[in-house]
Amino acid sequence: MLNWFAQRRRRKLTRAPFPARSEEVLRQNVLYYGALDVPEKARLRSLIQVFAAEKNWEGAGGLEITDEIRLTIAAQACLLYLGLSHDYHRNVESIIVYPSTVLSPEPRPGFFETITEPEEGDVAIDGEAFEGGPVIIIWDAALQGGRHPGSGSNVVFHEFAHKLDMLDGFSDGTPPLGSRKRYAEWGRTCSREFSRLKKEAGKGTNTFLDAYGTADEGEFFAVATEQFFDRPHSLRDRAPDLYEVLKGFYNQDPAGRASLEI
Repeated sequence: MLNWFAQRRRRKLTRAPFPARSEEVLRQNVLYYGALDVPEKARLRSLIQVFAAEKNWEGAGGLEITDEIRLTIAAQACLLYLGLSHDYHRNVESIIVYPSTVLSPEPRPGFFETITEPEEGDVAIDGEAFEGGPVIIIWDAALQGGRHPGSGSNVVFHEFAHKLDMLDGFSDGTPPLGSRKRYAEWGRTCSREFSRLKKEAGKGTNTFLDAYGTADEGEFFAVATEQFFDRPHSLRDRAPDLYEVLKGFYNQDPAGRASLEI
């Protein structure tokens, strides 16, 4: 019954005309939108209408949530789902948006812990995704990523890739794939590229993929997703096997669209 009501509500949302002002925001703030063909644009608009309406949006740090903020973030998040059999990022209930970079609080030791080395200080973050919790996005970083693609950095892609990864209950760099064959191909390719990135980063080489991806397999998947959508031609040229497994998962071929790389 609940699913029936949800589907009915979504049909009503997607049948409503997409406001001209909203499309103008997409064209100005999300340049990826301009690279899509006509059917892809229509599908993305439908995804945005549901996503923007169903999620709980919270402004933090004095930020007031506006339609522009919802549209800009929702469009980039939904671009990941454009080719997927989806349920509108079902494991995302709340999106907390800060105006600018915030500091992740310094971890506090437990009552029974003994400190044997200096604790890390506060860490500046542009976004964060929590298992079973919200996604934190920094507005100025999301706007920068949407308006200036091609740098290889996009906080919305990164954090929502984490939530895709978490759909099976684990943040291990492997989202639900559906078949043994796909899991085997994914494991071979991503393990090899992850090891290559760690080796190159360890030598101090200026790596194509962000060296932050060496932190663990989950971060590797997130930075690879950033490159797949933001610098697809370069990823296809430098790591064709990785490009192909991501293409197979996302069911999209960004390198086949108009280039946005700089």
